[in-house]
Amino acid sequence: YTPSVGVVDSVRGGTIMRERAQEMGALQSFGNTEVLSMNVVNGRIKSVVTDKGEIEAEFVVIATGCWSPKLAAMAGASIPLTPAVHQMKDIGPVPRFKDAKGDIENPIVRDMDTNMYERQHGSGLEVGSYAHRAILYTPDDLPSNAQAALSPTEFPFTQEDFDLQDEQALELMPEIVGDETVGEKYAINGILSLTPDGMPILGETPEVKGLWSAAAVWVKEGPGVGKSVAEWMVLGESEIDLHSSDIARFHEHQKATFHIKERTAEGFNKTYGIVHPGEQWSSNRDVRLSPYYEREKALGAVFFETVGWERPFWYESNKDLVTKFGDAVMPRTAEWDSRWWSPIINAEHLQMRETAALVDLTAFAIFDITGPSALDVVQRAAVRQMDVAIGKVIYTPILSESGGFKSDLTIMRLGHDQFRVVTGGAHGMADKKWFSDLLPADGTAQINDLTTAYTTLGIWGPHARKILSAITNDDLSHEGFPFGTCRIIEMGPLRVLASRISYVGDLGWELYVQMEQGAKLWDLVMDAGKPHGLIPAGIGVYGTTGRLEKSYRAYGAELETEYNVVEAGMQTA
Repeated sequence: YTPSVGVVDSVRGGTIMRERAQEMGALQSFGNTEVLSMNVVNGRIKSVVTDKGEIEAEFVVIATGCWSPKLAAMAGASIPLTPAVHQMKDIGPVPRFKDAKGDIENPIVRDMDTNMYERQHGSGLEVGSYAHRAILYTPDDLPSNAQAALSPTEFPFTQEDFDLQDEQALELMPEIVGDETVGEKYAINGILSLTPDGMPILGETPEVKGLWSAAAVWVKEGPGVGKSVAEWMVLGESEIDLHSSDIARFHEHQKATFHIKERTAEGFNKTYGIVHPGEQWSSNRDVRLSPYYEREKALGAVFFETVGWERPFWYESNKDLVTKFGDAVMPRTAEWDSRWWSPIINAEHLQMRETAALVDLTAFAIFDITGPSALDVVQRAAVRQMDVAIGKVIYTPILSESGGFKSDLTIMRLGHDQFRVVTGGAHGMADKKWFSDLLPADGTAQINDLTTAYTTLGIWGPHARKILSAITNDDLSHEGFPFGTCRIIEMGPLRVLASRISYVGDLGWELYVQMEQGAKLWDLVMDAGKPHGLIPAGIGVYGTTGRLEKSYRAYGAELETEYNVVEAGMQTA
């Protein structure tokens, strides 16, 4: 029971909003109108061609549910969702509801244990389920209005998929479902939109300026999404943080049909489920592997996935450290807290503080801003001063128009007209779009995505300098290589871009080499580190314990657009 929840007739509500907008002169609507194509000129939407004529438009919003991918493709854009079946049947008339004066008078019952809901509708009871097998289609499978017997989004009911749900509904509501006088009014395999991560797809498409998406939106979210997207379009941001729904979040492999189908098939039965925040996807894994993957696997790495990259979260090879540090490891006793976690994470953290740790950071998103106007672009994007000496590394917030966080990342000045942006993989594509939107129309600045060209290792801990000094003749002293600087150094046969920066609060460097040289870099550093107690450590240390002990914030956790720099406690950052 949720006291603040209401029940709304969505069709009536939507009709009222449309009619009022028309009465105000703010809206024209054209029913039964087919979109034939879209015109895009120089990367910007110009018009929509329909079977009733062409409509010129500076902005176009695709809000067509499971048909959205087809319309986006007309403009050369991608909306990665798939139509999926949601089964529902309506039984009645129900004697208990015979005096109902409206379509909706009773609360919706959500039975989370069985992934079902029961909802009074007039004299009947609707029973819906998310517990049946995933039944997926493509937008091309959907019939046209002329071809559909009832509605293009109503497919024939498959009773065999609903047998168990009938039993569970009977168990929950025997008085209604078990009444032999109550018949079955209708049953459908209805169509809804599912996305690979279960979130809506909102915002301006990365491919086409002025073309916006408001897709994969559930009925209950519709009014809020409409308000938020309108704010985003007019004001440049919405009142609430929408980063997890931003269409720009998708990497290229996440737009592939195979990935979409695999993830939505796995995620469908979790729609009403209680999902642990650390729970990992099991489908479509091993898509993006770092050059260290086989070495990490041999060390017992437990891999978590981020935008396709397999990243060690901890290493079973470090399990003896749990005994070494004893009570200082602080094991978790609650079963829920212990899921998708290991005390080895804390042990790796303690060993890093004592000696040093090597962390795989291949999942970083990396892109260069170059050209005569490159400085102007990064100055507009960054809060901190970017007109700095070549070789400086700047950690900076990226803020929205109202001062809320859009991201936090590092920028290296590699040349007079060259800046390298390094950001987290999970938000990398959204950050890339943010910078891309700031590029001047005259072409005097460009953006070049180098994410798959380079791999990164981080080495931190009190022995980090000793370890690296064993494989380079470059001056790594504090005076010779100050914090917040970067430069090319030679390590054995490799030329490495070393950046003295730390997200875990310990002495160390991020080391960047070309992807094909990564395995050699790993071997050099690990061999040099053996006499100094170097261990491989997982992202569990880098992304949680290490940064939290230092009080470093993370975008998507402590930082989002609803907080400004002062509220985040970073006014001196």
